[in-house]
Amino acid sequence: MKRSAGVLLHRPGAQGLEVLLVHPGGPFWRNKDVGAWQLPKGMVEPGEDDETAARREAAEELGIRVAVPLTPLGEVRQSGGKTVVAFAASLDLDPAKVVSNTVEIAWPPRSGRTMTIPEVDQARWFGLDQARTMMLVSQAPFLDRLIERCGADAG
Repeated sequence: MKRSAGVLLHRPGAQGLEVLLVHPGGPFWRNKDVGAWQLPKGMVEPGEDDETAARREAAEELGIRVAVPLTPLGEVRQSGGKTVVAFAASLDLDPAKVVSNTVEIAWPPRSGRTMTIPEVDQARWFGLDQARTMMLVSQAPFLDRLIERCGADAG
């Protein structure tokens, strides 16, 4: 079964806790906004532990090294069957400085043609209420767990 790991960055904001979400790159996600944002995450490689994978994926998708302690937020199962495990980290980051790696995809699907896209085309800080609206529904439980484990003013 596919397993992904990621880091939910958080910081105190003017209106309370804020979380950093990313928008996936590429033509499939281009015109999707509400319900498309997610935590920076990616596949756990064979023999790799979840925390190492989460830190690696944050580096790949955000262009930063997450060297601060991580708080486990558990896992969720997405509708497609993939399991996503998340960790929280208190870390401020300027979204304008995010530098994502690129990946090659087949596009259009099954066309035999490929294109290179950024894994992440945008990162943005959201307050918790707005994050619930903007992120993938399957990942929203991580927001409640962040509040439970880190406190409403986590930071």
